[in-house]
Amino acid sequence: MRLFRRNKIEEKLEYPWYKYYKKEERNIKVSNKSIYEYFETCAFFHKYETAINYFNTKISYEELIEEINTISSSLINLGIKENDCISICMPNTPEAVIAFYAVNKIGAISCMIHPLSSEEEIKHTIKETNSKILISVNFNYNKINNIIKSTKLDKVVLTSPKISMPDVLKLAYYLKKEIKENYPEDDNKYISWKTFKEIGLNNKKDITIHRKKEDTAIYLHSGGTTGKPKTIVITNENINTVLEQIKIVFPELGLNDKFLSILPMFHCFGLVVCILGPLVLGSTAILVPQFNASRFDKLIKKYKPNLIIGVPTLFEALVNNPYMRNVDMSYVKYIVSGGDSLSKEKNEKINVFLKEHNCNRTLIQGYGMTETTGGAVIGGRGSNKLGSVGIPLPGNKVKIIDPITKEEKSPNEIGEIYITGPIVMKEYLNNKKETEEAVIIIDNERWVHTGDLAYMDEDGVIFYVQRLKRMLIVSGYNVYPSHLEEVIQKHPKVKQVGVIGIPHPYKVQVPKAYIVLKNNKDNNHNTIKEIEEYCKKELSYYMIPKKFVFRESLPTTMIGKIDYKKLEKENEK
Repeated sequence: MRLFRRNKIEEKLEYPWYKYYKKEERNIKVSNKSIYEYFETCAFFHKYETAINYFNTKISYEELIEEINTISSSLINLGIKENDCISICMPNTPEAVIAFYAVNKIGAISCMIHPLSSEEEIKHTIKETNSKILISVNFNYNKINNIIKSTKLDKVVLTSPKISMPDVLKLAYYLKKEIKENYPEDDNKYISWKTFKEIGLNNKKDITIHRKKEDTAIYLHSGGTTGKPKTIVITNENINTVLEQIKIVFPELGLNDKFLSILPMFHCFGLVVCILGPLVLGSTAILVPQFNASRFDKLIKKYKPNLIIGVPTLFEALVNNPYMRNVDMSYVKYIVSGGDSLSKEKNEKINVFLKEHNCNRTLIQGYGMTETTGGAVIGGRGSNKLGSVGIPLPGNKVKIIDPITKEEKSPNEIGEIYITGPIVMKEYLNNKKETEEAVIIIDNERWVHTGDLAYMDEDGVIFYVQRLKRMLIVSGYNVYPSHLEEVIQKHPKVKQVGVIGIPHPYKVQVPKAYIVLKNNKDNNHNTIKEIEEYCKKELSYYMIPKKFVFRESLPTTMIGKIDYKKLEKENEK
């Protein structure tokens, strides 16, 4: 008898990042369900567990579905039909989550609006999306009342963040915020959340409209790849794909785990990962309607969350918070930074902080944009190299493309990030031209060209560099402000820095650095000279900022990023 020895043949991988996933994980299969149907299916297996914790008011999955059914019935009774649009202008509250799912349950479309939006922004969004009903926090009453006649709104539901708070907190909130709630409910346009809910309770119509995965589910808002405000059309498949990806990349999370839901639900990453994510895992979403960095330590100590997701400024606040001394964080399973880039130095600083606080995990960075339904790339699975944003989520693909030649770059070469997968948006609403510019067809696949620069190493791990538009051309050389920021940030007197490009008569552009010092007493000409000399040692001559400006703080966007547009406008003045 002959014996044959079988040699193990190593699997040839199509993409370098595939090695971080099991074979069955690489291709995401999303069922033909709506967001609500997918949630309802998951919730069935843990209906008595806590779905939402809001200032210690706990709502079980069974109670949450019951509330969703009531509000969906209210919407039907008010004449809302499939494909109608409902605008939700709310912070992270149970009512906002209930309204979101109720809208999707009856086949309508949710338009998510920042509750601190200006009067004109609210009006523009309502008109562009042809919203039938607006559900808003009551402190927006004056703004809404000023614009309501120029819209086609049938109803405005005014609610308050205090509705689901415990009684003691309700009183404290009312006294602190001093919000008047005597809006004219007899106007026929305005109703309270209580009246809105009673409509559904008094005439129950439990109807679930089955929607296909390619059907529109949400309208979100973003500056897009060109920086101009746009309404982004997101489908059921887009959202449910990310929810399936969450199950794969966070395998340790599940029943009874707690997500600290700080990022706002009008922001794609906040909505999908921080709120919808825990609700399909059987975990608890700890809703935070208004985040205060100085009180972050209280949230950590009180709730002991297993997953913390935030922007870099949040983690900087955590590391520098004196009240976090000796706080045990061993319960944290994942800590994720997104929304903006984080330097290697800051990344390492946070990792040291976690280790000192008995947490055996390191910070994971992620990358994405609203056009890719929030996160498209994330670290972990052994791909979490210091300073990187990770690898494509399962089912996604990434290419690094030369912005000029449009050819694919070799490993470790900087180019523009292109992303494809079932997470790519449907379109920009009513904007075919911008859609065709942002979404490019390559080999029958829809690729978003992001406007962001990065490089991918031999393992498929991606390292974000900066926005393409932020790249400066100085005397013909490419200069990356993010690199200058990383270098200047290492100076012992510098707390924060933002670099922009300013016009120059013959160099075309030169860098200008806005700096926040650790100690304001150092704000003098000698410190400028000191930082300038430091830059001469660390940077090529053409990279050195030609102007240094000290400021007490840098302007930030609504989610905590440095607002470079504001710095540029200030410079123009």
